Amino acid sequence: MRALTFAERNRKEILRDPMTLLFGMVLPLLMLWLFSMMAENMPFDLFTLEKLAPAIIVFSFSFITLFTGMLIGRDKSSSFLMRIFASPMAATDYLAGYALPLLPIAFLQITACYGTALLLGMPFTIDAIPAVGVLSIISLLYIGFGLFFGTFFTDRQVGAMFAIFVNITTWLSGTWFELDMIGGTFQRVAYLLPFAHAVDASRAIFAGDYGAVFIPMLWVMAYTAVIFGIAVWGFKKRMRG
Repeated sequence: MRALTFAERNRKEILRDPMTLLFGMVLPLLMLWLFSMMAENMPFDLFTLEKLAPAIIVFSFSFITLFTGMLIGRDKSSSFLMRIFASPMAATDYLAGYALPLLPIAFLQITACYGTALLLGMPFTIDAIPAVGVLSIISLLYIGFGLFFGTFFTDRQVGAMFAIFVNITTWLSGTWFELDMIGGTFQRVAYLLPFAHAVDASRAIFAGDYGAVFIPMLWVMAYTAVIFGIAVWGFKKRMRG
């Protein structure tokens, strides 16, 4: 209940900055439309909606990282966290309170991107239903990175870290090109990180290839657990400090 009460406060804080929220919702839709138009003149099928839409949905989650990190960073810079540390909440309560309001935003991003893809001509399949569950789990990875950045950096530093983060997640995820087109060390490094696995899992689940979802999701969930664990440890350290 403590975490839910804190989450309600954070939901209101997020809604007080509607322009940032709108930008994070609209930009992925514009990119989906633009690259789907480019696909008509491409000699290969990288930008077909069946491959592009799942990857764009995963890309849209990077803005959740920004929302989470900025919210925690602002609370630290305004000394709000210092004041409420007197409450009986534990570190996990605080982080859950920051994470929970982002899940509805992730769901809106999933439905908005998928709905746009349908309007652009992507065929509807029943596989979209389990895909929502898989993508919701993937969104927790990006929320975890937001908790990590917000815990260890100030609100100004979060912006700089996000710029680095979004480039890493974009180029090492296989969203815009197949990683095996480059291969070698680049591809091996990309698959040591969770982002390419997240894109692979999202594409597989939409294609109905359930056997190809399990291993990538293990990578995603393992990274999510580690990132959340580090964030909890760092938050506890800040509370003691």
